[in-house]
Amino acid sequence: MSNELKNGHTPAPSTNFLRGIIESDLVSGVYAQRSNREGEALPQVVTRFPPEPNGYLHIGHAKSICLNFGLAADYAGRCHMRFDDTNPEKEEQEYVDTILDSVKWLGFSWEHEGKSHLYYASNYFDVMYACAQALIRKGLAYVDEQNAEQMRENRGTLTEPGKNSPWRDRPAEESLRLFEEMRDGKHPDGSMILRAKIDMASPNMNLRDPAIYRIRHATHHNTGDKWRVYPMYTFAHPIEDALENISHSICTLEFEDQRPFYDWLLEQLAEEGFFKKPLPHQYEFARLNLTYIITSKRKLRQLVDEKIVSGWDDPRMPTIVGLRRRGYTPEAIRLMCDRTGASKNNSWIDFSVLEGALREDLDPKAPRAVAVLRPLKLIIDNFPEGVSIDCSAPVYPPAHPEHDTAHRHFPITKELWIEREDFMEEPTKGYFRLFPGNKVRLRYGYVVECTGCDKDEHGNVIAVHCNYFEDSKSGTEGSSNYKVKGNLHWVSAEHALATEVRLYDRLFSDPHPDAGGKDFLAALNPNSKEVITAYLEPTLKTAQPGEIYQFERHGYFVADRVDSTAGQPIFNRAVTLKDSWGK
Repeated sequence: MSNELKNGHTPAPSTNFLRGIIESDLVSGVYAQRSNREGEALPQVVTRFPPEPNGYLHIGHAKSICLNFGLAADYAGRCHMRFDDTNPEKEEQEYVDTILDSVKWLGFSWEHEGKSHLYYASNYFDVMYACAQALIRKGLAYVDEQNAEQMRENRGTLTEPGKNSPWRDRPAEESLRLFEEMRDGKHPDGSMILRAKIDMASPNMNLRDPAIYRIRHATHHNTGDKWRVYPMYTFAHPIEDALENISHSICTLEFEDQRPFYDWLLEQLAEEGFFKKPLPHQYEFARLNLTYIITSKRKLRQLVDEKIVSGWDDPRMPTIVGLRRRGYTPEAIRLMCDRTGASKNNSWIDFSVLEGALREDLDPKAPRAVAVLRPLKLIIDNFPEGVSIDCSAPVYPPAHPEHDTAHRHFPITKELWIEREDFMEEPTKGYFRLFPGNKVRLRYGYVVECTGCDKDEHGNVIAVHCNYFEDSKSGTEGSSNYKVKGNLHWVSAEHALATEVRLYDRLFSDPHPDAGGKDFLAALNPNSKEVITAYLEPTLKTAQPGEIYQFERHGYFVADRVDSTAGQPIFNRAVTLKDSWGK
């Protein structure tokens, strides 16, 4: 097959089965002659991302976002942003707002050729109601008055056919009247339901007269109190796709068994003149299963409601807002989604894949800084009292285009903070840092020789003493005269920024915390958050909320978007420099 497709667009190489399907459709031109109701030609590829606004998006949704928006962009199409807001009891404007913000933050847009393609299922309620009426008139839907338990008993099993409802053959005129009464709020919740009439003996349980409308006396966030009946998702979704001229309706594998109803419904409504062919087609891919997290909205809400986490944006949460606050970047999330691809087979992706994508994204571009997380005082006994000497270091890593010009400056003084693990009074074999009689280089500063330490009444080391060599400063000719193996990070005790640093780790210690009916709360990692006071180089006083740095030696840290204040940033650890989980 030629790489040059009929629309003149040259896509990326086929890396998954969805690309193969789209490329085949482009070559055959199955969607080439379509137009909308206004007569405007449509792109051959129109996808959609259709979340229900009943919670915050999580990393699993990011996979669907990247697939739908990414495929549309790669094949000169467009992707619609659509809210499947058919359940008024669980949906709120708060969720609409955060979902839109998250999609934008990930780098995607529903604008195409100057037009917005933001849609709401609730704006189609009139059409959906008319579609349901048409099915009733056609003898393909009826109002059922069985209660939920009776319907469940009569549905049958995987090996036994279902039983017809006693209301299945009621006259169409009667079902139409009752359906109107349901719409007008004349019947209580649960007393009646509208069902499609298909086949109660079908081996596919989803074709055994599925419910398509239920009564809900609830105020809708968009339509207010206009409606007292609301369509089921499986009924609304294909109609929405057809109204929006979706070509490739991409969803996760749990909807695979619903595809026959999707096709049945659209075929019936096309016969009634509601839609023109070619109709949308549904394709399913395996959802993103990431270890060490949960994605159930109910369980995530439990974590929030029981204050196990601080909120939906807690940096340990797998929500997009949580990952963003943690320091994850849109580029890293998109990279992970791209690398995990799209498959028809369910599998588990280790959380380290996401962490690795973040390291790969940040390594060449994150500005560097020094931080001492477990401080121990270092006193340079022969350093002049009250004197500070300027030291400098590159802001960016060598691969960064500004590496040669951008430098940061910070002072070295008589008293410094170093990492506590950088001193041992009695060193172990292979230890090259500070111990009595050993020389090390203070990174970007001088070579020093350890002379001893101070201890408290319990024998704990509270300060280390050393002398410096004045001609050994980094960047001077004399520095080459000293050959040492240890190279320590430090900050000036007088000038350092003392601030709160939050060391985040995985929220669960079990890679599959809720698998097999396990109590996911029992798998909570007690060490998922540690709050410390750290000492940072003074240049970080101007760090702005959301700015990400590599703390040399420790990892990547972000100035917290919520709690940081002017001149006093609070930092969250996004990820360590290396994957040390479980090692």
